[in-house]
Amino acid sequence: MKLWQGRFDGQISAEADAFNESLSFDKQLYRADITASIAHATMLGKCNIVPLQEAESICAQLQAILADIENGVLPVEGAEDIHSFVEGELVKRIGDTGKKLHTARSRNDQVATDMRLYVRESIDKAVELLKSLIETLCRRAKESCKYIMPGFTHLRKAQPINCAQYFNAYSEMFLRDLDRFSALRTRMNVMPLGSAALAGTSHPVDRELTKELLGFGEISQNSLDAVSDRDFVAEYIFNASLVMAHLSRLCEDTILYTSDEFGYWEIPDDYSTGSSIMPQKKNPDLPELVRGKTGRVYGHLTGILATLKGLPLAYNKDLQEDKEPFFDTEKTLFSCVSIYTALLEKIKLNKDAMYRAAGEGFSTATDVADYLARHGVPFRDAHAITGKLVRYCIQKKKTLSSLTLREFRLHSDAFQKDVLQAVTVTASAESRNSVGGSSAAAAKNGLKSVYKRLKKY
Repeated sequence: MKLWQGRFDGQISAEADAFNESLSFDKQLYRADITASIAHATMLGKCNIVPLQEAESICAQLQAILADIENGVLPVEGAEDIHSFVEGELVKRIGDTGKKLHTARSRNDQVATDMRLYVRESIDKAVELLKSLIETLCRRAKESCKYIMPGFTHLRKAQPINCAQYFNAYSEMFLRDLDRFSALRTRMNVMPLGSAALAGTSHPVDRELTKELLGFGEISQNSLDAVSDRDFVAEYIFNASLVMAHLSRLCEDTILYTSDEFGYWEIPDDYSTGSSIMPQKKNPDLPELVRGKTGRVYGHLTGILATLKGLPLAYNKDLQEDKEPFFDTEKTLFSCVSIYTALLEKIKLNKDAMYRAAGEGFSTATDVADYLARHGVPFRDAHAITGKLVRYCIQKKKTLSSLTLREFRLHSDAFQKDVLQAVTVTASAESRNSVGGSSAAAAKNGLKSVYKRLKKY
């Protein structure tokens, strides 16, 4: 019998029942549901809403149900949802006493509480995975502080940069993601239990006690909002979407940098795949899959926002649609961060190929312009002179570093002998020693900054 069936004469049709059920996916909430129910029953007993001995019996049986589920003894099946399943199993074990568990509670505030408990735990796991990813990025930065690689804009070689600066850039992105998840945890750690269906409860409940038992930071201040709020689900998926965006950019770099055309990195065999027809192929399937799964998470964000946008207060069954996108987002996020952390640990860096590439494409042209500016030439004029030098090199099939001093001085008398050193790849990268810059010293300081901020998590 359904929890709500007393008002109805007949049974719900099998087709409607199958459409309405959510146990097939919300059974993932079993631990959160039982945890919240134990706290609720404890409060009912201490407030004499339910006799203390009966409340203690309810709690003991809920603990036993939890143990049986986790030990595989009790299959979660045969009910409308996880809340009905747990309550139904409780009543099977202790009879009518089990029916008292739902006193001063609705499924509306129950599921809202369960979701907050589950999402809170999921945030903690996401934070740990992101920390591990950043720590891996930091290790790669530390070992590559002496390497020079090309920096790109518009996917064209722009200027030589320190390889550590490259890895630090992604650490900065994922640090922002960490901060967003951490802020969300604080913001969503509000307990809706006690809001009942939508208007609160007439029973003399102690919401402060329940809050302490469940580790919430605050109590919801409006029961209409509390039962219908899923902002925290949308925000979690948004945060996950940005993590996936950052991962996808890193994967795109990986795909490019490990290609024959670039050759800067190499993916090890145990994180690569081959072709069913072309024996020579070594494909970057893992980063391609992560890049592809990013769109999946974006879809879930659009979905939850569309679900929420037109709901009248307070609870509506549409909110059942928060769970499947959330669970899939969580699974996708965790698997993608985990696999890329493992892959990043093993990627081989080809320092010689990166160094050679860093000197191509007239990547030190800005250094020539800066050189002229330091020698009194207005920067706009210096820019124009350097542009003509580049055109000269193209015509003569030369590079900036292969020009003689005489050739430099054909374009400006401001050039002195030291310009020949200024246009080298290493000098170019090392000259940018500003905070966050591309010199080895700046990159090391950037790495220290990442470590320092990571500690607070």
